[in-house]
Amino acid sequence: MSAFELQADRSPVQGMFVKLASLKLAAQFGPCNLQNKAGVLLKLCAKILLSLMLLVAAPVAHADDFDDALEHFATDKFADTQDGIAALAASGSPLTLKVFDALASGHLVADTETSKVYFQADDDTVHDIRTDAVVPDVDADNLKKVRINNAVRRALDAAQGTLALLAPDKVKRLAAAEAVFQGRDAAALPSLDTAIGKERDEGVKRVMMQARAALIAPDAQAPEAARLVAITALKDRGDQDAQGLLASIAASSSGKVKTAAQAALTNIQSNLALLSSVQNVWYGLSLGSVLLLAAIGLAITFGVMGVINMAHGEMVMIGAYVTFGVQQAMQAYAPGLIQWSLLVAVPLSFVVTGFIGVLIERSIIRFLYGRPLETLLATFGLSLVLQQAIRTMFGANNRDVTAPAFMSGSFDFFGLSITSGRMWIIVFALIVFFVLQLVLRATSFGLRMRAVTQNRRMASAMGIDTNRIDALAFGLGSGIAGMAGVALSQIDNVSPNLGQSYIIDSFLVVVFGGVGNLWGTFVAALTLGVANKLLEPFVGAVLGKIVLLVFIILFIQKRPRGLFALKGRAVEA
Repeated sequence: MSAFELQADRSPVQGMFVKLASLKLAAQFGPCNLQNKAGVLLKLCAKILLSLMLLVAAPVAHADDFDDALEHFATDKFADTQDGIAALAASGSPLTLKVFDALASGHLVADTETSKVYFQADDDTVHDIRTDAVVPDVDADNLKKVRINNAVRRALDAAQGTLALLAPDKVKRLAAAEAVFQGRDAAALPSLDTAIGKERDEGVKRVMMQARAALIAPDAQAPEAARLVAITALKDRGDQDAQGLLASIAASSSGKVKTAAQAALTNIQSNLALLSSVQNVWYGLSLGSVLLLAAIGLAITFGVMGVINMAHGEMVMIGAYVTFGVQQAMQAYAPGLIQWSLLVAVPLSFVVTGFIGVLIERSIIRFLYGRPLETLLATFGLSLVLQQAIRTMFGANNRDVTAPAFMSGSFDFFGLSITSGRMWIIVFALIVFFVLQLVLRATSFGLRMRAVTQNRRMASAMGIDTNRIDALAFGLGSGIAGMAGVALSQIDNVSPNLGQSYIIDSFLVVVFGGVGNLWGTFVAALTLGVANKLLEPFVGAVLGKIVLLVFIILFIQKRPRGLFALKGRAVEA
């Protein structure tokens, strides 16, 4: 092993001696100093001997520090346990984290007779802390678990975080810096300063500086200039943790520190209020996308045929149960493909609910055109029948539908908490909407359906089979509702009552946007979703829905055909 390799495995002091010795050797044996080789060799041997003595003595001192630190845990006093945690962290022993883990998990025990500390496994065997070997001759009656309280737990968390500040893994260093910020243990300041000096990643270094600021800013003994710099760092962090810390500093300080803390606190509060409003807008967009999925199929059936289909929510429910069935089948026959179950469920739910929709139109709805009250009652009764059929087949309990990996969890986007599931539902709703627009505007079926929507008699006179268009339109609307059920299964309970949660809101969206107008449905869904989430913080969820309902009633009184009324040569009344 070379001198430099030896240095890497020893402490900084030991490595310094070895490095000096090796550099001295290279310098003294250069071409200009050949005449002094004998003297240099004698001096160099003395230095190498001194270094070797340090290398041998250091582990002994290191071991003594570790043993002295362990003795604190044998007294059964919380203050001594905290001192032991600090002493272990300062000892630099590689066994420190092992002791900390044992203490946190309740496996650290002390012998009340010998004051020795051991690790006690789940099977009650006692192990030596250093070697992990089983110690057979320990009297179990003398063993007592080292207790911890909240103060000890905070000290333990801070010490573990401090040790991780210099970890090779960036993620661990970042987590350690955040732990120091949350723990605010002043004992971590020297280690934090060392870590800041060695840190090369700007993102991690920024969090370390914020953690340092959390230690210095509240310290009344710190220089005023340092506290002011720390307050600036806390203001730049700008989250609720920084807000709470600055509020405490502003309440307990005076002079420039108090003024700076109050200014930073006001800045953070205004930024958080703005961020909260933007977050509510995002929640509103996600709610609006759900309403769009649930209402877009209803807009087709209601717009083309004027049918008030109270069973539309059950099409959504059936789509969710199709998703559940697909996942159950794949779990049984192709468990490795379970992550792709939604790709199978989306087209299958469209086909299943579309077929059911055509069947309903051909067997019930076709006999009730022009009789809106009878249609409403018939579809309402049909919804009850479908709910009971699902209860008979699957039971009344909620069914668990697993979200794929790409729809699980959340991420931070400039301070906004973005849930992956909601984000993908927004994307899915937009895809469905624009594909439907393409179908209606770029296919012969879409042309015929728009003709029937605008003027049924004229379309019939032009040779369009309106009965066939009615059946296909009802099937299309039901199929889209089934796909909405696939999406809703990822964020809501899959139960027989799933559709009832969205049917009323879907009708409100269709009426508000304009009957039969998809762009009106799109705008109305997003508008109502955002308005609902913006009202909730002020009036609550229930009262917010009531306010929106009253607004829509008043709006319809002024514009009976909604935001975007259909225009045609003879729009039927």
